[in-house]
Amino acid sequence: MTGGPAAGGGRVLVRRRSAVAALVAAAALGLATGRFVLPSPPGATAPASSASGSAPASVPASAPTTGVTGATGPVTAANLLEPAAFGPDMDIERIHVTDRYGDGNYANAACTGEKTLTQTLGGPGAHFRGLMTGTRTGPDDPTQAFDHADQVAREVASETQNPSLAENFAQRLLLEQVPCQEEPVGHWVYGRTTTLRLAPDVTASWMGVYQGTLNTTGRAPEGTEPCGGIAVLRSGNHYGVLEVGACLGTAAMDRVVRTALSQL
Repeated sequence: MTGGPAAGGGRVLVRRRSAVAALVAAAALGLATGRFVLPSPPGATAPASSASGSAPASVPASAPTTGVTGATGPVTAANLLEPAAFGPDMDIERIHVTDRYGDGNYANAACTGEKTLTQTLGGPGAHFRGLMTGTRTGPDDPTQAFDHADQVAREVASETQNPSLAENFAQRLLLEQVPCQEEPVGHWVYGRTTTLRLAPDVTASWMGVYQGTLNTTGRAPEGTEPCGGIAVLRSGNHYGVLEVGACLGTAAMDRVVRTALSQL
C-alpha cells in the first residue's frame, strides 16, 4: 500500500519537487481559510497542442447525477467498496475482504511522507478495508496483503461533524498526492487528476498510476492507459481514500471509483 507498484522503479523518500513552493502556499492558505486550492504541476495550464507538449493536470468534472445526495451519520462497513465492483475485470470469488477500525497508513506514498491518517488530519480513527486475492496479510495490518501483488484495493473512510469539514479533509488528502504527479524519470508516477461529481457534495478525484518504464519525461505519458490508481472520495460528511492495486485502465478505474463514491 505504501511501497508503490511492484515494477517500474520504487518510490523514494527523498525526491526533487518543483511544485513544493506552490504546495506549501496552498496548504498555508487552506489552514487560514478552511479551503485548500490544489495547484497544478508545472505545465498543467498548457493545452495539449502547445509547443511544450504538456497536457492539463486535470480534466473537467463530470455532470452531477440527478437524485444523488450526500451521506449523513457515521461511516459503517456498508459504506465501503465490495468485491463485486471488480466483477467485469477479475474473478470476484478470489477476492477476500478484511476490515479493521483505527489508525494507520492510508494510500499515502513515500513521495508524500507515508504518514498515518491521524498524523495528517488528526481526530479519531477510520474504517480500513483490504480487498486481496491472497489470504496471507501483513504482520502489522490485516487490510494489507503480505504479497503486494495480491492487493486488489484498499479503502480508508471516516466521517466528520459536517460536510464542510469533510470537503476540507478531502482537499487536504488530495493535495498530498499532487507531488507524485512529477517524479524522476524511471520512477512510477501518478497521471493527471480526473474529477467525478455525482452531486455538489458527492465528488471524487482520481489519478492513474504509471510504471517507471513509462515515465520518460518526469510526468505520466499522455495517451497511455494507467495500471490502477488512487482516488480521494467525499460524500456529505463522509470522506475516504481508495487505492486500486489491480491493473485497471481508465474506463475500469472510472467505474470502480464511481461505485466507491456511490457506496460512500
